[in-house]
Amino acid sequence: MLNHLKLTHVGPASSMELAFAPRLNLITGDNGLGKSFLLDIAWWALTRRWPAEVNKHLTAGLMAQPQPQSTGKAAIAFSFSAKSKPTEEYQSTFDRQAQAWTGRAGRPANPGLVLYAQVDGSFAVWDPARNYWRKKGNIDVQDRPPAYVFTAKEVWDGLRDEERGLLCNGLIADWAGWQKEKGAAYTSLCAVLRALAPADTEAIDPGELTRISLDDPRDMPTLRMPYGQSVPVVHASAGMRRIIALAYLLVWSWEEHLKASRLLGQSPTSQVIFLIDEIEAHLHPRWQRKIVGALLDVMKALAATASVQVIAATHSPLVMASVETFFDAAQDAWFDLDFVHEPTGERVVLQQRDFVRHGDVCNWLTSEAFDLSSARSVEAEDLLEEAARLLDDPNVTAKAVEKMHQRLIAMLSSLDPFLFRWRAIGEKKGLLT
Repeated sequence: MLNHLKLTHVGPASSMELAFAPRLNLITGDNGLGKSFLLDIAWWALTRRWPAEVNKHLTAGLMAQPQPQSTGKAAIAFSFSAKSKPTEEYQSTFDRQAQAWTGRAGRPANPGLVLYAQVDGSFAVWDPARNYWRKKGNIDVQDRPPAYVFTAKEVWDGLRDEERGLLCNGLIADWAGWQKEKGAAYTSLCAVLRALAPADTEAIDPGELTRISLDDPRDMPTLRMPYGQSVPVVHASAGMRRIIALAYLLVWSWEEHLKASRLLGQSPTSQVIFLIDEIEAHLHPRWQRKIVGALLDVMKALAATASVQVIAATHSPLVMASVETFFDAAQDAWFDLDFVHEPTGERVVLQQRDFVRHGDVCNWLTSEAFDLSSARSVEAEDLLEEAARLLDDPNVTAKAVEKMHQRLIAMLSSLDPFLFRWRAIGEKKGLLT
């Protein structure tokens, strides 16, 4: 498990530090404050490779850069539970001349299976059975692929390497092959798809294989839709494509790890770390309410003998509300990135917050996680502030109040509690009849 991460003079703040929980870690914060950046750093700390370093076609996952205005030494310190010892601790500094982060010579520690789902649909896998160094005589040799890093397109169409050739068939080919074989991989895929769907009435069930055109000879997987039709997976909605891509990659990563472990004559890994950016991306609110718990259940079901740690960034108040029923401070944590206003300007601060159950999505919107002053539209919020100021004006006229009343009726729901309070106060002051 990733235990600790400390950044100095790198990223949006002069210093950021996280002490991760062993099961679930949620990261919130406004756009541009560093949520995706922290996940990139976590991936690098565990694998010592930046995603875009492994796959040049990625547009994200680039090497972190030190703060250009800082004169201090940029450093990334981290610790994690390794296979060979309880804790691996390390600090890397940035060498400006080499334009690279320093690395310890020799074989790094083994953190277990590491998965990283990026928000643009790209995906990275570090497998201790397929990407780790091997022994060649008495020498450790790193001649295996450093990681499997897919662009969004490669997830679907397959991953190839100039030196090694085909590394992964991709979702379309593997799904079709698994479905024809009716083996363990297909059984796992169907189970994961069912688990990630929001309800039995919206289950994601594979349909029959099909062809989508004369020019595409591939057997194409389909999904049975609630309205009775089967839709090719490439024509599914963005939300469904997100879910089926995650399901496929989780099954593929674990199945390939098991096969490689058997070939090597070793036991499967004892820990899995899953990093996921914007866990709610493309998902309907109904799906957002289930996704965190479902992923935890799926990971534990796939890797039944392994400890599983999830580190997820989110913008969704529904995601935060959804974990209230099972969030456990003994094994879960919530980190929040915020702007702090100071006389010298604004700065970014990362802090671990106590998880308080707010019970309602609107309450989460106005909580420290999202810092909104209201859960309403911007226009409605401005109008309510204007209305409140109007009632506080000692020189207000009944005509002005009646005009505001009509504006409120036009913008708000007839059941909005503000309207009831507004009318009660207006009547009490003799300004509304």
